[in-house]
Amino acid sequence: MLDTNKDSLKLEAMKRIVAMIARGKNASDLFPAVVKNVACKNIEVKKLVYVYLVRYAEEQQDLALLSISTFQRGLKDPNQLIRASALRVLSSIRVPIIVPIMMLAIKEAASDMSPYVRKTAAHAIPKLYSLDSDQKDQLIEVIEKLLADKTTLVAGSVVMAFEEVCPERIDLIHKNYRKLCNLLIDVEEWGQVVIISMLTRYARTQFLSPTQNESLLEENPEKAFYGSEEDEAKGPGSEAAASTAVPARKPYVMDPDHRLLLRNTKPLLQSRSAAVVMAVAQLYFHLAPKAEVGVIAKALVRLLRSHSEVQYVVLQNVATMSIKRRGMFEPYLKSFYIRSTDPTQIKILKLEVLTNLANETNIPTVLREFQTYIRSMDKDFVAATIQAIGRCATNIGRVRDTCLNGLVQLLSNRDELVVAESVVVIKKLLQMQPAQHGEIIKHLAKLTDNIQVPMARASILWLIGEYCEHVPRIAPDVLRKMAKSFTAEEDIVKLQVINLAAKLYLTNSKQTKLLTQYVLSLAKYDQNYDIRDRARFTRQLIVPSEQGGALSRHAKKLFLAPKPAPVLESSFKDRDHFQLGSLSHLLNAKATGYQELPDWPEEAPDPSVRNVEVPEWTKCSNREKRKEKEKPFYSDSEGESGPTESADSDPESESESDSKSSSESGSGESSSESDNKDQDEDEEKGRSSESEHSEEEGKKRKMKKRKKEPEGQEGGSSSEEGSDSSSSSSESEMTSETEEEQAEPASWRKKTPPSSKSAPAAKEISLLDLEDFTPPSVQPVSPPTVVSTSLAADLEGLTLTDSPLVPSLLSPVLGVGRQELLHRVAGEGLVVDYTFSRQPFSGDPHMVSVHIHFSNSSDTPIKGLHVGTPKLPAGISIQEFPEIESLAPGESATAVMGINFCDSTQAANFQLCTQTRQFYVSIQPPVGELMAPVFMSENEFKKEQGKLSGMNEITEKLTLPDTCRSDHVVVQKVTATANLGRVPCGTSDEYRFAGRTLTSGSLVLLTLDAQPTGAAQLTVNSEKMVIGTMLVKDVVQALTQ
Repeated sequence: MLDTNKDSLKLEAMKRIVAMIARGKNASDLFPAVVKNVACKNIEVKKLVYVYLVRYAEEQQDLALLSISTFQRGLKDPNQLIRASALRVLSSIRVPIIVPIMMLAIKEAASDMSPYVRKTAAHAIPKLYSLDSDQKDQLIEVIEKLLADKTTLVAGSVVMAFEEVCPERIDLIHKNYRKLCNLLIDVEEWGQVVIISMLTRYARTQFLSPTQNESLLEENPEKAFYGSEEDEAKGPGSEAAASTAVPARKPYVMDPDHRLLLRNTKPLLQSRSAAVVMAVAQLYFHLAPKAEVGVIAKALVRLLRSHSEVQYVVLQNVATMSIKRRGMFEPYLKSFYIRSTDPTQIKILKLEVLTNLANETNIPTVLREFQTYIRSMDKDFVAATIQAIGRCATNIGRVRDTCLNGLVQLLSNRDELVVAESVVVIKKLLQMQPAQHGEIIKHLAKLTDNIQVPMARASILWLIGEYCEHVPRIAPDVLRKMAKSFTAEEDIVKLQVINLAAKLYLTNSKQTKLLTQYVLSLAKYDQNYDIRDRARFTRQLIVPSEQGGALSRHAKKLFLAPKPAPVLESSFKDRDHFQLGSLSHLLNAKATGYQELPDWPEEAPDPSVRNVEVPEWTKCSNREKRKEKEKPFYSDSEGESGPTESADSDPESESESDSKSSSESGSGESSSESDNKDQDEDEEKGRSSESEHSEEEGKKRKMKKRKKEPEGQEGGSSSEEGSDSSSSSSESEMTSETEEEQAEPASWRKKTPPSSKSAPAAKEISLLDLEDFTPPSVQPVSPPTVVSTSLAADLEGLTLTDSPLVPSLLSPVLGVGRQELLHRVAGEGLVVDYTFSRQPFSGDPHMVSVHIHFSNSSDTPIKGLHVGTPKLPAGISIQEFPEIESLAPGESATAVMGINFCDSTQAANFQLCTQTRQFYVSIQPPVGELMAPVFMSENEFKKEQGKLSGMNEITEKLTLPDTCRSDHVVVQKVTATANLGRVPCGTSDEYRFAGRTLTSGSLVLLTLDAQPTGAAQLTVNSEKMVIGTMLVKDVVQALTQ
C-alpha cells in the first residue's frame, strides 16, 4: 500500500502503522518503505510519516541520513506542522556529523513566524546539547532570543531548555522576569510547572527573605493561617507595616517583583493540574511571608480527593510542611482522617500528618481517631498507629499517662503484632518517668512467656535490666527463664539476655552469679560472632580476675549509667532541606540532576536589572492598536488625532499601567488600593494637564445636566434630548478625551475615588475597550456627597459619549436608584429604566421584584409593550409584567416583573417587544439584591453563626475612613449595599446584620467589628461561599469609600 500512487491507500497504510506503534508493536522493519514517502505531497500522509520517523529515526540512523535533504526541504514547507515535524525528526537523528545542520535548522526555526515551530526549536535545543555540549555558547544565544518571545506557547519550552543547558546563567532571566510572571497564567500546564520551578530558584537569589524578622515578630501559627488572605489583599505595604514594629532590625519591605511573582502564581492554586498546584505550593512555602503561606493549605487539601498516586506525593509534602507550619493545616484536620479504602502507604502518611498536627486543643479528637484505627485489619497500619500514639504522648505531656494506660490495655490484645509494637512504644515512654511506673514493668515481665516477637522480647528485657532496682524480685526470675530458652532465641534477644545478666550480676550478684556465668558460657559458643564477642567482652568486664583490667573497676558506670530518654521525632523532620515537590524530597535522597535551592542573599541585588527599556516605536499600547483598527467609528481627523495625542502624552506611565493591568488580569485578582497608592500619585503628576482640561469640560456638562434635572423628572424626553444635544455639541473634544482615557484604563480606574467608582464604571464602556471590560462582580455605590465636585463633574462628563453605545451590557450597581435598561437612541424613542424595589414579589417569594419604568420620548405612540421569549441560563426564570397596550408620546408607565436569579449574579437576558420592534436587554443583579432581611435576636445570631464556621466563613480586615465611623453611616452603607436586616447587639463597636437568599433560603450573616482607631474586621458567614465572597468585596468597597 505504501508503494502505490494513490494517496488514499498510503494514508490508510500510515494510519495502520501509527496504530501499531500506539499499541506498542515494533514497526521498525517498515522504515525503508515509510521513509520513501517523506516527499509525498499529501499533507496528511506527510504528517503521519513524520510521526513515524520521530519514533524510529534514532534506531535507523543510516537510513534516516539518506533522507536528510528531504527533511531540510521540509523546514521550508509553507505548513507550520510540516516545518515543526521536520525539525523534530532532524533533532531525533543522534549522529554527531549532522550537528552543524541541526544548529542551523534550530537558529532558523527560532526566527520562524509560527510560535509552534519556535516551540519545537526550543524542544530541539536540549537534544542538540546532549549530543554535543561544545555547542553550548551558540545554543545560549538561541535561548536568549527565544526567552524574549512574547507568546505563551514558547515560554514553557524555552525555560525548560534554559534549565537543561544553562541554569547557572541567571542573567538571561532578568529582562524577561516580569514578562514570564505575567504570561504564567496562560502558559500550558507543563510549562507552568517548569517556569514556577525556575522562578523559585531565581527569587531565592534575587530577593531578601520575607521571614528575616520572624524571630522577633513571633506570629501565632493559627493567626498566620487566617490572616493570610487579608495580608495578601493589603499588598506590598503590609510587610513593611508589620516589620516597622521591630525597631531592632531594618524593616523588611518586599520587592515589588517578589510581590508580582506571588500575586501571579496565586490563581494557579485553582488549576486542574495537581502538578501545577504542587509547584505553586512549594513556591509559596519557600518564598512567601509566613502570614501568606496559609493560602496553599486549601488547595493541597483539595488534591487529597485525587488518585492515590497524587495523594501520596501531596501527603509527603504536607507532612514536611506540617512540621514547620502546623497552624496552616489545623483547620483541615478532618481532611486527613483515614478511610478504610485508602492504601497502606496513604494511611501511614495521613497518620504522620495527624501526629504532626496534634496539639493540646485537638489531642482528644486525634486520640479517638487512633483508637478506631487500632482495630483495623491492616497490621502495618496498626503498628504505625501505635507509634503515632507514642509520639503524641512524647510531644504532649498532658496526655502521656492516658496514652500509656491505653497502650498497657493493648498488651492484652489477641494480636501478637499489636502487643509487640505496644511494648516497644511503652519502653520508650517509660524511659521518661521510670520511677512512677514500676507496676507496668512488672506487667511487662509477665508477658515474656507469651510474646514471641523478637523486638518486643528484647525491649522487655532491656527495660527489666535498666530498671532492675524497681523490680528486684522479678528480674532474677526473668533471667532464669531466659537462660532456659537461650539457645532457641533470636540474636537480638540473646544480646539483651547477656545485657540483663551483666546488670543483675553487678546489682544482685548473690542471686544471679551462677545464672550469669551459665548464660555467658552458652553465649561463648554461639554461632553468631557478635554474641560470642559480646560474651567475652562482658565476662572480662564484670567477672573479677587476677589480671583485673582498669575497665572492670568502672563496670557499674558503664552498664548502669543513666541514659537519656529517646526523642520520638517525625521521619520527615530533616526533609525540608530538599525542595518540596522534587523527586529528591520524595526519596529523601539526592537524585541525579537535582539542583539545590539557593540560600537567601544577605543583601538584595540591584533590582534595576529587571527594568526593560521600551523602544519608542513600541510604546503604543495594545488598546491603541485596537483603536486604530476601529477608526470607522470616528471621522478621519478624530481617528488620527486620538492615538497620537495619547502616545505623546506620557508613554512611560502608559507602559507602566499596561504592565500593571496585564499582571492583574493574568492573576485574576484586583489589586487593593494600598498596592497602587504610590503609582497613582506618579501617574496623576504625569497627567496633570490632561486632567485639568477634562475637569473644565466636565464642569460645563455637569452644570448643564443639573439645570435639566427637574425637567427630566417631569418628562423623560426633554432630559434625554438635552443631554444628547450637549454631548453632540462637544463631540470632537470628547472623542479625543475618550481616546486618551482609554489608552490608560487601568490607571483611570485606580484614580477614581471608590465612592464614585461604581456608577461611572457601569457606563464607562466603549466598544473599543470591551476586551478589557471585566464584569464578574458588581461594585456598590455610596451617596455621591463624598466625591469632590470637580472630579465628579469630570467623571460625569466621561459617561455622556459612551452611554448610548452599549445599553444592553450595562449592569445595575445598586437596588436604590434607577439603572438604564434601554437608551433612547437604541430604543428608537423608548426609554426603559429599572430599579430593585426590595419589596416581596407577590407572584413568587423566591423572585426579586424589579420595577421597570417606561417613557416614550418619540412623537408617535408605542403600542403592545410586552416581554418576548427570554433566553435564560439554567435555573433562572422570569415572571413577565402585563402587556402595556399603548404609551402616548411624553407619557411614562411603570410595571413590576419578578426574576428568580437562582442565587447567582448571572444576567437575565430577555426581549422587550413592541408591535413593530424587538429589543434585547439584560438585567444583572448586585449580590446584595439576591437576599431578603431576617430579624433575629443576638443569641439566635450567635447560634447560627457557630454553625456556619470554617469554610463557610469569610473574613476581611479593613480601615474605616473618618467619614464612616458613626453608627448611622455604617448601617446606611451596609444596608444600601445588601438587603439585610440589623440584628441588635450588646456592644457599641459591633454591628450585626442577617438575611436569607431568596431562592434557597440560605442564611447570610454579616458581622462588622469596628475599633475606635478605624481598624475593623468584616466577617460573612454563609453556606453559599460564592455569595459570601462577593458580598465581602462589595461591603468593603462601600465602607472604605
